[in-house]
Formats: sequence, C-alpha cells, structure tokens
Amino acid sequence: MGTMNPDHANAVMELINRSPYFELLGIELVELAEGSCRVACTFERKHMNAFGGAHGGAYASLLDCAAYWALYGSLAEDEGFTTIDLSTTCLKATGTGPVTATGRVIKRGRTMCLCEAEAFDGRGALLAHATSKMLVGAHLQPMSAAVRELGAAALPVKFAD
Repeated sequence: MGTMNPDHANAVMELINRSPYFELLGIELVELAEGSCRVACTFERKHMNAFGGAHGGAYASLLDCAAYWALYGSLAEDEGFTTIDLSTTCLKATGTGPVTATGRVIKRGRTMCLCEAEAFDGRGALLAHATSKMLVGAHLQPMSAAVRELGAAALPVKFAD
C-alpha cells in the first residue's frame, strides 16, 4: 500500500458524512489519514441526558466513529472491518457546544486491530477516552457496501502510489 489518495479521502468523508447515523447525531468526519482521523460534533439538547449533561452514549458514539475511521486508511482497497469491542471512560461532563474526537491505530494486525480515541471540548479539555478492537475481513462492511447503500458514484482509487 502507498499513501492514501487525498481525492479518495475527501470522497469517503463526503459519503460517510451523509450516512444516516452521522446525520442523526450531527457527527462529521473532518480529517482522514492513514492510521488517524478526526471527527466533530456540536453537542445539542438531543445529546444531553435528563440532568443536562452530555449523555455517555453520545461520547461513546463519537469515540467509536473516531476509532473506526482511524483504521480505514491502514486497510487495503475495499478491505472490510467492524468494531467488536468498545471500552469507553467518561472523564469530564460537558454541556452543549463543540466536541471533537481524534482516533488513532495502536496495533494493526492481520485480522485484529486495536485503536483508541479521545474526545475534547472546545477549550481542549479531555472529556472521554476509548479503546476499540476491530475485526478485519473481506466481507465485513467493505467501502463498496457503503457506496451501494448510499447510492454514491464509484470512489477514486484509495492509494496514490
């Protein structure tokens, strides 16, 4: 594998950002690279629990997305993968406002991978941390399935080199 084609990364971000779950929660994939990514969300009332703070599930969703997409750039063209385990630690409560999460690959194995993600508020305070195990396999959610499901045009080639 070579360097990820920037046109491919941009097309994937555009595609994923219009997926139903991202639209529902207002999550946006804003940066995609080999072994890392960044996602963003402006937490609104819909992300809050009954006590006025961000729901732990909102943190978990954002962290899961960051860990998941961090792995994407490390995989072969149309190789599939899925989250099999997510362990989230909520470290600080937040209310409404911008939250970003960064994801990175810790260990890339042939079929099992370990990733992590951290979520930060608009002032840079660490809100939550997660580790995620991913299972990699040809038939586990390959990008071609997202292209079909969302009715998108074929993506540019993934690797430039």
